[in-house]
This record gives sequence, C-alpha cells and structure tokens, in this order.
Amino acid sequence: MTTENHVRIGEHEIGPASPPFIIAEMSGNHDGSLDKALDIVRMVAASGAHALKLQTYTPETITLESDAPDFRLSAGHELWGGRTLWDLYVEAHTPFEWHEPIFAEARKHGLTVFSSPFDPTAIDLLESLDTPAYKIASSEIVDLPLIRLAASKGKPIIISTGMASVGEIHAAVQAARSTGNEQIVVLACTANYPADPSESNLRGIPVMRDAFGTLIGYSDHTMGIGAAIAAVALGAVLVEKHVTLSRESGGVDSAFSSEPDELAALVSQTKVAWQCLGEPRIGARQQEKEGLRFRRSLYVVADVVQGETVTAANVRSIRPANGLAPDDFAAVVGRTFTRDVARGTALSLDLI
Repeated sequence: MTTENHVRIGEHEIGPASPPFIIAEMSGNHDGSLDKALDIVRMVAASGAHALKLQTYTPETITLESDAPDFRLSAGHELWGGRTLWDLYVEAHTPFEWHEPIFAEARKHGLTVFSSPFDPTAIDLLESLDTPAYKIASSEIVDLPLIRLAASKGKPIIISTGMASVGEIHAAVQAARSTGNEQIVVLACTANYPADPSESNLRGIPVMRDAFGTLIGYSDHTMGIGAAIAAVALGAVLVEKHVTLSRESGGVDSAFSSEPDELAALVSQTKVAWQCLGEPRIGARQQEKEGLRFRRSLYVVADVVQGETVTAANVRSIRPANGLAPDDFAAVVGRTFTRDVARGTALSLDLI
C-alpha cells in the first residue's frame, strides 16, 4: 500500500509538500459558556492556526448516569480522579445547539472547522453543518461501526491512536478503507493528560507511515511546543493541540492546553521546522554559491619574474577560491614561472 501524497480539508492541502496543518482542539474548555466558546474561536483565528475542532456528544450518547464502579474514574486519575463519567461529560460536552453558531463564527474568521463524533447522531449533526472532515478520538478507535459510518461520507478522516495496539490501528484503517475512502491521516498520540515528553515515542512516526500506508500526524498532549516541532521533523503533516484562553480558568482540559501565545508559537515554529526539512540531497544550495568565494586557493602573494621558482614565500593558500586547490601546492612548488606575475594573481597551470 502506498502512502497518499496529500489530503484536502477545506481549502488546505495536507501532506509532506505543505506546511503542517495546525488543529486547535476546544474540547470542554468553554466551561459551559457559548460566549467563551466563541472567544476561543476568535483566539484560534488570531493565532494563525488553520482549523478549530470540537467534540460532538451528549452525556446520554456517550455513557450512563450511574455511580457504579464501572462508571467512575479511579481516584488516581491525573485530572478527573473519583468523578463519574456522567458528571465529567455533563461538564465537558458542547451542546448540539451550539455547533451551528460555533461553525459560523469559525468560518467567518477563515478557520476550517470540524469535529470528533462519538455516535451516529453526532455524524448526522455534523453532516447538516457540512463538516469538511471527521476526527476519530483515541477512545473510539475500536468503534469500527462509527469509523465506517464517518468514512462512508467520503470526507477525510483523521484517526487518533492513543492506547491502541498495532492490530487495533490496522483494523481502524481497514474499516475506513472498506468504504472506499483513502483520505486517511493517522495520528501518533499518547493518551496521558498531560503527557510527559519521554512518553511520546516520536520515532514511531516513520514506522507508522510505512506500516499503515497513510499520512501521519501528531495529537500532542505534552506541555509546550517541543514535541510538536520534533514530530514535524520526523514527518508529521499535521499537529492537533488542545487550547484554552487561560490555564488558570480551570476548564476541564485547561491543565494540559495551550494558551494563545503558545498556540501562535506552535504555528510559527512548526512551519519553521517543516521549512528546515528541505530535500533529501547533499551539495551547495543556490543560496550558498556566493559563499564558495570564501574557500581558499593558491595565489601569487609577491611579484615574481619569469623563471623565478615557486616557493612558499611567493605562493600561498588564501581566500578567495579562484586559483588551484590548496592540495596542489606540493605539485607546483619548485616549478618556475613562465612569465612575470603580479602579486594577487590566482595561480593557474599556464603560469608555471
């Protein structure tokens, strides 16, 4: 299976030949306020990010209201220890009726906007809003019916792989492909919140590209932008990052989300990392050609007359590089000049 060269989401071509596509994930950082959600949209647009992403579910479509142990997070969870799934998703969900104004505000500010659906009703809603793509969250990678339904819409599908085995990733990719959809991007991801950089295993990015025959991106849950830059250097064609207006706001995901200045830095510095990749070739670039003048070569450094012997006193290796190579000195020393030569003349074979 060969890797697709690119996919197109909205107006953006995503692939190795384009700067990394930056997705800002709002998640539940709106804190239950539509006004705050719209402020986040405007912040994302101002940062230079390319896309805004939501999560589309309701508490009823994702879990049950229950205090049973199966429905409660362990006390040791890094962010949400002891909470029930129901309570968490009541706080974190983005109401279905908010999607239309959020999509409209994002588009007004030139952002591509799409979402992660968590059940078929979410896909129905997103189709009604003409979503340009779908993102499958890490926890949903084993929901193959959901993946097939999303992929069947014929739009690019992004699949996050936190916690997933090779077999699970392969099954998810095949589920998407079974619909005839080859517009697939698989995301390297560590599903810890926040993730320690040492857990990122970014050397797996080229391995994933070869194993699954897709474009590879990176869903980044580390703090800062270092991991994202490294991911781009290793071939990631897009980066997804949770965002917040302020980590001090206490939003459900704020503790591991990027603030506005960090998101802007992520956009600019991942683009620099991509620019640095260049081409797989060795040799002088066009921009370096003038620099070749600063190499050394053999020059006559004192006025000489015809018949005079070449010595270290009258020929030396200096800049610029218009004469014989420095290594040729051993071959010319002791020979005689065939004519008078002025100081500052590049040494050539016709002079000796």
